[in-house]
Amino acid sequence: MLNDSPIRPVDVARVDDRPLWVEILGEEVWWDEPRPHEGGRRCVVRCGPDGVPRDAIPAGWNSRNRLIEYGGRSWRPLPDGRIVFTNWSDQRVYLYGERPGPASGGGPGRAERAEQAERVAPGPGPTALTTDPDGPEPIALTGDDGARYGDLYLPPGRDEVWAVREIHPAQAGPGSRVTPRRDLVAVPLDGGPVRVIVTAQHFLTNPRISPGGTHVAWIGWDHPAMPWDGTELCVAPLDANGSAGPYRVVAGGPDESVIQAEWRDDGALYALTDPDGWWNLHLIPLDGSPARDLAPRREDCGDALWRLGSTWFALAGERIVIVHGTPAHRRLGVLDPAGGEIVDVDTPATYWNPTLSASGDLVAGVAASPYTPFEVVSVDLRTGAHAVLSAKKDLPPRDALPAPEAVTFDGVHAHLHPPRGATGPAPYVIFVHGGPTSASPMVLDLEIAYFTSRGIGVADVNYGGSTGYGRAYRERLRHRWGVVDVRDCETVARGLIAAGRAHPSMVAIRGGSAGGWTSLAALVHSEVFRGAVAHYAITDPESWAAETHDFESRYLDGLIGPLPETRQRYLDRSPTLHADRASGPALLMHGLEDVIVDPVQAERFAAALERGGTPWAYLTFPGEQHGWRREETIVAALEAELAFYGLIFGLPTPEVPPLTLRGL
Repeated sequence: MLNDSPIRPVDVARVDDRPLWVEILGEEVWWDEPRPHEGGRRCVVRCGPDGVPRDAIPAGWNSRNRLIEYGGRSWRPLPDGRIVFTNWSDQRVYLYGERPGPASGGGPGRAERAEQAERVAPGPGPTALTTDPDGPEPIALTGDDGARYGDLYLPPGRDEVWAVREIHPAQAGPGSRVTPRRDLVAVPLDGGPVRVIVTAQHFLTNPRISPGGTHVAWIGWDHPAMPWDGTELCVAPLDANGSAGPYRVVAGGPDESVIQAEWRDDGALYALTDPDGWWNLHLIPLDGSPARDLAPRREDCGDALWRLGSTWFALAGERIVIVHGTPAHRRLGVLDPAGGEIVDVDTPATYWNPTLSASGDLVAGVAASPYTPFEVVSVDLRTGAHAVLSAKKDLPPRDALPAPEAVTFDGVHAHLHPPRGATGPAPYVIFVHGGPTSASPMVLDLEIAYFTSRGIGVADVNYGGSTGYGRAYRERLRHRWGVVDVRDCETVARGLIAAGRAHPSMVAIRGGSAGGWTSLAALVHSEVFRGAVAHYAITDPESWAAETHDFESRYLDGLIGPLPETRQRYLDRSPTLHADRASGPALLMHGLEDVIVDPVQAERFAAALERGGTPWAYLTFPGEQHGWRREETIVAALEAELAFYGLIFGLPTPEVPPLTLRGL
């Protein structure tokens, strides 16, 4: 173990998270950024020609929402410079900004918007545009139940913000599950009553008004499908009151996943969809003629729709900017719809996130590389000039960072991050991403570098089920969760041992959420791993299916199988039910406000380890949900994890507080 690493836990907390949404408005670029040192809130900032970012919402306000629990697009800038956003504490939609003057000038509707702003008069702080609840009829609400809003969209020419609204009725009793109702709604900017636009599928996203203002398009799906299984792209006419009439499905289906759509004109849409097994960009005519793949390629231009409002492509006049590639290298390209060719834009970034915005020749997004964190980047398509707009972060010296490499072991994709100073077999940790329908990009991750700089190697595994390698690869996990993912992680671990890179008795595994499940399943169903670290992990799938939130309540139908028909699979794969087989100790960590994976999952596994005589530790974090957002939590979790590896590998870790394992 190397004890001279320049990377501290607080560095990880302040560097590793990323902006989620970006938008160009006139000469400004807007984005949101995490503030772990401010209680974990998300602040929206704006940056003009002077290059100085400025906060766009006041201190203490947190632009997040709980739409499908993972959140949706949480803010939009108005043409007059104000902002609409959702606030975490009450899930309402707010309007904020200085009241524009009558001579502000600008594009169509500017005067009308200014007049409306006079009526809203935000004053010194944000003004709520929604109440709780906003349903068309009274609904009983208790606790933090109620109306949530997300996936915000500003329809051109209308003085309202469109959103997906999710209403949670009060529960019938302890342990009962209520089914939320979701609608596409319009929220007037003058604070008037909310209007329902669309009531259709159980889940809705991507509201878009046609250029002529006569139709609305959206993407929807119903249980038991997840959005990467099958969705429907729908179009409906808008009546004089702005509500949708009967809709028709123009793309998608049970085995086709549409994840984003934008209007080309009143007669056609561009849609990112995968009828041939790869998320490619298609033109969808509304006259009934066949859809056309604009740039057929055996690579993905999209990935799993976990946050509603993601944008993998954006219209830049007659051109389309789009991201494409693999988790190791996802490029920014420009597509000419007529020519069918994607020409890559030359930038230092090697991985672009799904949050593109374009205006004329300017494109903005969030990008990273193996040596730079996720940053807000602008690119001029005409000149090729690019600039980093977000605040520079203090990074450790280059020689403290690993040089990652993309590898495959028997068809399993992984990113290796070698340990600093290694001259022979070294301790290694297998990192398992969450989802499980997700992927780990090959970019700078100071959490990984925290360990590699101390002599512990990391293998970040994109096991079968991961996105970025086509539908066939991600469907390797269908009905085989807890089998394929465990086997793939074991394959990588054994490959590292066979290659002389990993010490045979010094390999551990760790992950969060679904990655925590795989880590614990590997601990009890494999003999390779010396120990496991599980952040907010699923430990017993049958009880989790009954306890979790609506969005993922049928997820296990595809991952393991429908209940009760396939119950034996749930019993066979449960880490909790087989904890007596654990090949080593476990460190469990959980946020006490987690509604996606209840902390009871960790408690049950800890109790099972106790009964089996396996050492364990369990840390809880009040105020945290599904994932760490507060600086103090990130620091404590990293220090505990390093101490755990010190214990199971027999390495000194004097720089962190000692960790006690029960049962030792």
